[in-house]
Amino acid sequence: MKTMKTIQLSALALIAAAGSAHAHATFTKPTVTAESYAVMELQLPHGCDGKATNEVRVQLPEGFVFAKPQPKPGWELEVIKGEYKKTYDDHGTDVSAGPVEIRWKGGELLDEHYDTFVVRGKISGVEPGAKLAFPATQLCGSDATVAWTEVAAPGADAHALKSPAPVVTVVEKHGDAHAHAVAFKPVKLGSLDIEGAFTKAMLPGQPVAGGFVTIRNAGGEDDMLVSVSSPAAAAVELHEMAMQGEVMKMRKLETGVPVAAGASVELKPGGLHMMFMQVKTPFKEGDSVPVTLTFEKAGSVEIAVPVRAAGPAGHKHN
Repeated sequence: MKTMKTIQLSALALIAAAGSAHAHATFTKPTVTAESYAVMELQLPHGCDGKATNEVRVQLPEGFVFAKPQPKPGWELEVIKGEYKKTYDDHGTDVSAGPVEIRWKGGELLDEHYDTFVVRGKISGVEPGAKLAFPATQLCGSDATVAWTEVAAPGADAHALKSPAPVVTVVEKHGDAHAHAVAFKPVKLGSLDIEGAFTKAMLPGQPVAGGFVTIRNAGGEDDMLVSVSSPAAAAVELHEMAMQGEVMKMRKLETGVPVAAGASVELKPGGLHMMFMQVKTPFKEGDSVPVTLTFEKAGSVEIAVPVRAAGPAGHKHN
């Protein structure tokens, strides 16, 4: 294994606290969706028999990959990396190693309080119906721990365990949102072909979302995408991201996006795109967003833009 900082593995041998727990460490959501990104919020209900928790360690199971922990004020983050048992596809790149344990260190969670510790990653290569256990350990001072590390055998009752590891159940995707997005049926408007439209699921706290589409002009006359609207957002703007010196900047296109005769234009991440502002209900993977595209000459057309998985990061906007 590799670690971002030097660690003392002997700390794992700390004596377990003798006090009985009245609540277990659990996740706020009991299920995760297969082949999707998940935000795992671990709830810790108490400390070690009256002592404050100063360190939290969470082991990541095989099948929860590309993990990124959420920093907590007053706590130091330590990410321990190791080899996966198999290779996972990360947007066309084969990945065989990554974070296998997350540690929040140096904080203080009093016994009479509770808190959540958050890590985000992808559920990959795990069949629906399977359970993923995330063994967790609370370290309290130098001589006490609470270890939530027991995993029930297949078919056994997890409620019978004294210190069960936090577990989530993998559920099936309701429809293959990604496949639906890839198979977006082209829409024709005069000499224009609208293809490959999609947006992405929005992460917690994300205020805006990007929209993407390819427009092909098979006619002999130039046209212009002048506006976009959707009942799902207070406004939809056309934006462009471009390098200015060494800085990537975004600007609003006041006149629209030109679509030259006999050519095509692609609205894609990192370039031209639609920006959904003040989204009323966050976009969820598998849903679709109603959108109206208005062109200078071809007129207007309504399309249903499918929502794909959020991916490694949501759409950023400054």
